[in-house]
Amino acid sequence: MPTPPPFVDSLRPFELAGVGLKAEHYRLILESRPAIGFFEVHAENYMGEGGPPHRFLRAVRDAYPLSIHGVGLSIGADRPLDPEHLRRLKTLVAAYSPLLFSEHLAWSGHERGFLDDLLPIPYTRESLARVADHVDQVQETLGRRMLLENPATYLAFEESTYAETEFIAEVARRTGCGLLLDVNNVYVSSINQQWDPFAYIDAYPLACVQEMHLAGHAREQDERGRPLLIDTHDRPVADAVWALFAHAIRKTGPVRTLIEWDANVPDWPTLHAQAARADAVVRLAMVPARDSNRAQAPRPGVLA
Repeated sequence: MPTPPPFVDSLRPFELAGVGLKAEHYRLILESRPAIGFFEVHAENYMGEGGPPHRFLRAVRDAYPLSIHGVGLSIGADRPLDPEHLRRLKTLVAAYSPLLFSEHLAWSGHERGFLDDLLPIPYTRESLARVADHVDQVQETLGRRMLLENPATYLAFEESTYAETEFIAEVARRTGCGLLLDVNNVYVSSINQQWDPFAYIDAYPLACVQEMHLAGHAREQDERGRPLLIDTHDRPVADAVWALFAHAIRKTGPVRTLIEWDANVPDWPTLHAQAARADAVVRLAMVPARDSNRAQAPRPGVLA
């Protein structure tokens, strides 16, 4: 089992930002060794046996901290977790000993197959018990703490009896899992459902957050002409999301932060620049406000 690179614990707070590892950038990364906090990969892309993807991933893992992000466990599904998927995930995590492992508060699988999407769940006592059981099972199987990510949503269930922040806090309390706060997901959901994203951050169980995600989104309109945001991961992070990220960081302190860019993947300098901007936002957010006016500045992007 590989051991973490020796510099992991010596990273300064503003050197935490990482990016998703993409095949387009393998060789450049290994040849130039850019200054980056960590790389993250989707677990399901590396569940095959050997081959070039694993050869490159091992080389990157030897040089940088690694995070593994699952997209296929279907933790929120009203059915048992797939034991074969869990087995393959356990093998992958054991092979690479990542700094972090995370999955989504969502579902995508059912008895008849798998949907290529991350779908929301109602926040009820029944779903809370089910999600907590699934998180416990994952942590027991992997022998480590996992992080649970808040979803991007486009609607709310009338049957929900918990606010999303309350539901996530209770899952964390029952299971001891950590949390991955996806700031873009908060903003996308807030615009689609017309609530205050800053109030969501204020209500979130921030003490459990061990990682944050930032990503781009597409702006469209629904049938009534209202803004409709789509979590596309195919463009730069929006200014309103940067502002929300700064608000979160002022409350949590520096947290490992990842730039997600999964479609229309740009060249390396463009992607690296987004990580550098995240580092800059963290540095600025950690500077105490000089006066009350600055501390009370308007919050950009609320219900824009």
